[in-house]
Amino acid sequence: MAVKKSSRDKRPVNPYLNAASPDELGPSDRIAYDIVADRRDLLPSVERIMTADIDLDQRLKAITLFRDALGRDGDPHRDPRVSIANSLAGSSKGGDR
Repeated sequence: MAVKKSSRDKRPVNPYLNAASPDELGPSDRIAYDIVADRRDLLPSVERIMTADIDLDQRLKAITLFRDALGRDGDPHRDPRVSIANSLAGSSKGGDR
């Protein structure tokens, strides 16, 4: 007999796309929600940050760097890979919290 996993066991991969309101989201998901609501074309970049193998603090820093770069010409954080790398560089305080 196959074991059936409950859909309640997993958090949605992209809650910022499925949320009825940004009020029910955590800080990084709320920023992602706002970015995608304003600029749907940025979804691949947002997804890259939100699914990266980084902790919650690093994710918040990366998505914040990315969001802030959107309004500045030539900002290297417009590339989600740069935002992720710089969120890792600034968090050498001792791993996940």
